[in-house]
Amino acid sequence: MNKKVAFLGLGVMGYPMAGHLSNKGFDVTVYNRTAAQALRWVTEFGGQIAATPAQAASDADIVFACVGRDDDVREITTGHQGAFESLRQGAVFVDHTTTSAALARELAEECHDQGFSFIDAPVSGGQQGAEKGCLTVMCGGDEQVFTKVTPVIESYAQTVKLLGPAGSGQLCKMVNQICIAGLVQGLAEGLHFAQASGLDAEQVIEVISKGAAQSWQMENRHKTMLNNEFEHGFAVDWMRKDLDIVLQEALRNGSQLPVTALVDEYYAEIQAAGGGRWDTSSLLTRLKVKT
Repeated sequence: MNKKVAFLGLGVMGYPMAGHLSNKGFDVTVYNRTAAQALRWVTEFGGQIAATPAQAASDADIVFACVGRDDDVREITTGHQGAFESLRQGAVFVDHTTTSAALARELAEECHDQGFSFIDAPVSGGQQGAEKGCLTVMCGGDEQVFTKVTPVIESYAQTVKLLGPAGSGQLCKMVNQICIAGLVQGLAEGLHFAQASGLDAEQVIEVISKGAAQSWQMENRHKTMLNNEFEHGFAVDWMRKDLDIVLQEALRNGSQLPVTALVDEYYAEIQAAGGGRWDTSSLLTRLKVKT
């Protein structure tokens, strides 16, 4: 447990993930675009603050990243003072950001050319999963490299799976988001129907959650949905970013995603109504729910 690691990006996911690494005994250097957040993290967990991604990566065996979009990943990797400027031979860059599969393949090739390795490793489980250290991590890359980093990733994950070569983790995350989009819309419609029918929606969930309709969304979101509470969780803005990646990939591979495209339009309506930072379960707000 004496590996030196770096973590780039201390948002709602990266902050607790990096914290688990520190709690497991790793020597952690952090970088965050907003320096005050990095200072808060070091005050809580110890470790070191780096002024740039390059500085953070210079002495690390493994560099983890969890930022926002493809362009953000490029900025902290191949951009000016990015991590790839200083990452040493034999080190590994693990990207937990949800990005396009094309970017993952691009970065994997760049890493190979420079003598270090790349794993694309988007996560599922949300802020709650990150805080509890029980994320699901979907990986793409070389099997030997994956085996090397898995014990470290398990500091904050309950499931870590290699799906194939570079980009495979991102493709798996796209499947994850496709399934979630349909599930949340179905749950919203189910709760709406229950209330419109005069049923006690809590009692309905108590019954059906023990059967085939059960899902993580049902168990973890039905109460806040019924209470009209959406200032939490995974933001609509981020879900739309992910679904845009999904729909662009579908155009490339020829898959048909009519429900996903429809739910993306529903999320666009929520954004237009000012709900971009609401949880994805806010799909219920589109429906006229009787109280």
